[in-house]
Amino acid sequence: MNGMLSDMKPEYPDADRPTVFDEGVAFQDMVAKIFEQELHIPIDYYETEWEQKNIGESRQGIEVKLDTRILDTKNVSIEVAEKSKGSNPTWIPSGILRKDNTWLYVQGNPSIILVFGKTILKRVYDKQYKDRVWTPKPTIKTFLMPLGRAEQISLKVFRF
Repeated sequence: MNGMLSDMKPEYPDADRPTVFDEGVAFQDMVAKIFEQELHIPIDYYETEWEQKNIGESRQGIEVKLDTRILDTKNVSIEVAEKSKGSNPTWIPSGILRKDNTWLYVQGNPSIILVFGKTILKRVYDKQYKDRVWTPKPTIKTFLMPLGRAEQISLKVFRF
């Protein structure tokens, strides 16, 4: 990605801090290096807003989400809906419920990275967590999966 995505930095008026987008980009870069070195899978992130909205996050169908508090809370917060700002009335499907080319869903932080099959996450959500969605921020809806359960259903876990 080489920082190109950061050139089209979106506005997040309800973010906890102004560095949220840059932190996410840095984590995506970290994941891309790990996938290339450890799994021999290059990740080529889409750089335009149109591509990201209409195709997916990357050409390989890999979506990466930064979740800074996994080890503190012992929960993985899986995104299911979003809106660009809290005052917008309409939620749109996102994360594992977004209809795009994603088949691998990677979530974590510099200490732990979990690699999930998106289909498995959706199935677990439908059977166990659909009624436990909450809104931790005015722009995101998620469900919390205990870290132990997340590790059980993940395809790969990296710990640093």
